[in-house]
Amino acid sequence: MKDELLLSQLEDLATKLGITIRHFKFIRDESSGRGGLCRIRGEYVLFVDSQATARDKILVTIEALKQFDLGEIQVMPVIRELLDGPKK
Repeated sequence: MKDELLLSQLEDLATKLGITIRHFKFIRDESSGRGGLCRIRGEYVLFVDSQATARDKILVTIEALKQFDLGEIQVMPVIRELLDGPKK
């Protein structure tokens, strides 16, 4: 699956889980990361570096989604494999 399509599928899944995705241009001098999941006033927000590669955006989104119980949610097999991979 192409990275852009995979990223779109992951973002759709995040939205179904109630996660807001915000794309920002990260300042390189202050951050070496590509984004991450936060909880703000009880709502989940995934911050993603708008200048990151599609692959990096995919990795950030996967790490965020791994924190949720997806057992009852229908997920494409390729995405399920990525999510069931080793957790950090």
